[in-house]
Formats: sequence, C-alpha cells, structure tokens
Amino acid sequence: MDEVKRVIALGFFDGVHLGHQALMRRTVERAAEYGVRPSVISFDTHPDIFVRGVDVPLLGSVADRRDLISRIGGIDDIIMIHFDRRFMQTPWEEFAASVKNDMGAVHLVMGRDFCCGWRGEGTSVRLAAWCAENGLGCDIVDEVRIDGVIVSSTYIRGLVAEGDMERAARYLGHPHTLTDTVGYGYKIGRSIGAPTINTRVPEGVIAPRRGVYATRVWLPEGVKSAVTNVGVRPTFENGGQLTIESNILDFEGNLYGSQVRLEFYRYLREEKRFPSSDALAAQIRSDIEATRAYFSETQAG
Repeated sequence: MDEVKRVIALGFFDGVHLGHQALMRRTVERAAEYGVRPSVISFDTHPDIFVRGVDVPLLGSVADRRDLISRIGGIDDIIMIHFDRRFMQTPWEEFAASVKNDMGAVHLVMGRDFCCGWRGEGTSVRLAAWCAENGLGCDIVDEVRIDGVIVSSTYIRGLVAEGDMERAARYLGHPHTLTDTVGYGYKIGRSIGAPTINTRVPEGVIAPRRGVYATRVWLPEGVKSAVTNVGVRPTFENGGQLTIESNILDFEGNLYGSQVRLEFYRYLREEKRFPSSDALAAQIRSDIEATRAYFSETQAG
C-alpha cells in the first residue's frame, strides 16, 4: 500500500489539451485543499487498441505526454499503467479499489466521458457513486468547448493531420509538440547552405501533413526559430521514407545525439520537387524569411 495520499486525475491525456488541463487544474486545487499530492493516472497504450481493435495514432509519445503533464499541467506525480488485454478485463470495482488502497487516492477527478474496467462499465457516474460509498471525494469535470466544438484528442489529431497547427494550438492550449533525439541525415542541406537537424515522428504518433512549417526548436541551451520540412525530400530520392528536417535559424553547432523538442506553429507550403538544388536553396531562403516574419508578427519566436 502506498502511504502517499493523493488527489488523482484519471484519463489518457493524449496531447494534454485544454480539456485535460481543466482536469489537472481541479486536481491541483483539490490537492491543496486536502494537503496531499496532486497526481495523474494515464496508460502507456491507448485502450482502443485492445477494446476496439483499432490503431490510434497519438498526438505524442509517452515521454511527450509526461513532459506536457508536468510542464503545462503542473503535476509531476504521474502513474503510468501498462494497458494490455489482461488489464482491459479487470472489473472496474477492482480498479477503483486499487486506486484507493494501492495508490492512496482520497479524491478522484475525471471527465464526464471517462470509463474504465471490463466493457467500460466503470462510467464516471458509477465511479462517483463508488467514491461516495467508500469515503473518497470525486469531481466530474465537464468538457471544454471552443466555437461550439468539444475539445478532444480525436478532433485535434485531425487538425494535425491537415497541417492546421494554428487551430490545433487553440484546442491544445499550446503548440503541437514532438520530441526526439537528433540523428544523422544525408547532409544534403549542408551542401546547399541550409544545414538541418534530422528527427523522426515517434512510433505510434500521428505524422503532421507533409509540407514546410514555421517551428521552434527547444535545444539544451535555449529556444530557436526554425523552418521544418515534414516529408520524403522529393528533390533528392530517399526511398519515400518520411523525415523531419529542421533548419534552425541563427544557429551553428553539432546536435547529434541531443534530445530536442519541436513545436509546430504554422503551415507555410506544400512539399514539392524542385528542378535543381539551387531552386530548392532559393525556396528555403524564402521559407526562412516567411518564418522570421511570422514570429516577428506573433512575437512567439
């Protein structure tokens, strides 16, 4: 039994959007009232993979989710549960009892559409009744709406797939984020005067629409504006493999092996094949100017 007492927010928290942030704010407030630790329970694998047998390309990796819950939500105590077929078949009452007895919950916070346990029978209403019967407090937090649209990870995934990063940021409450370790590329950017860092879309994470974006890159030493291409580099054959290449503005240095956080702000143009490396270099210079102008206007960079 965990001796630490907690107020626990329940959910998957993919993307840590404004709806999730409402849950976490309530969790932090309740924890302060009780004088206990605010906490989040999430899962390493999306339940729908087992429950519905469908793949769910996520907005971020587990590492990104942890970072956002801490950095945006202000909660560092994150309990990540392994979700598999066995866990899926756990009766919801057993899960609730474990949260109370093994994780020290004194109060639960969840969205109205939260459910848990075998066949999703542990609805928010049933969990609230269970809490009342077992001496726990409980808050059910209503969904957040923007322009009449419910803020949801599913809706935001569609925006990211379309490249609409500005609208995605409105629903997320922060820029869409991907974190990865810088790897080795083909050094083609360097050969045309526009060196890039190469990162990947993490496994199981949705790929943004192919094209060029105004981005920011968080480096170990600080943040820089960048021009980022998501695509297959059609001007230079690479076997159709999706790459993320970021030309960091006003930066020189070796970042191989460094972990960087990439934030997407605006879709600038489609990826296209250029007749020559000189034509591509000229377009990159134009993209750099467009990126500088965007961040100058928004003061985001």
